[in-house]
Amino acid sequence: MRFFAASLLLVLPLCAQDKGGRRPPGPPTNLKVLKVATGPEVIQIMRTYTAALGVKCDHCHVQGNFASDDNPKKEIARHMIAMSTNINTNFLDGKVHVTCFTCHRGDVEPKLAPEAKPAAPPGL
Repeated sequence: MRFFAASLLLVLPLCAQDKGGRRPPGPPTNLKVLKVATGPEVIQIMRTYTAALGVKCDHCHVQGNFASDDNPKKEIARHMIAMSTNINTNFLDGKVHVTCFTCHRGDVEPKLAPEAKPAAPPGL
């Protein structure tokens, strides 16, 4: 029992750092639009993009080589990031008003019109 407890104390910190068998990210490479300094910042931003578009990383990236520009969707994403950044710089309050989710709402294709609300039941 002591051996189990001791080995658990040695393994848990490694698991906490390893996050499912992946190494912690190194410094970001091949950033052309994003203005960030660390890997964790890039990962957090990428998570918001995947949620906003309802996709996984390999939608824009080459699996296993995220710095690669071989996927043409990555260049489209860069244009969209630049567009939303440009729109947001036109607001004088310095807040982020437009994000990917503003138009995409969880889909790869942007929504061109708001979704119709269901009709109210008769008699209300």
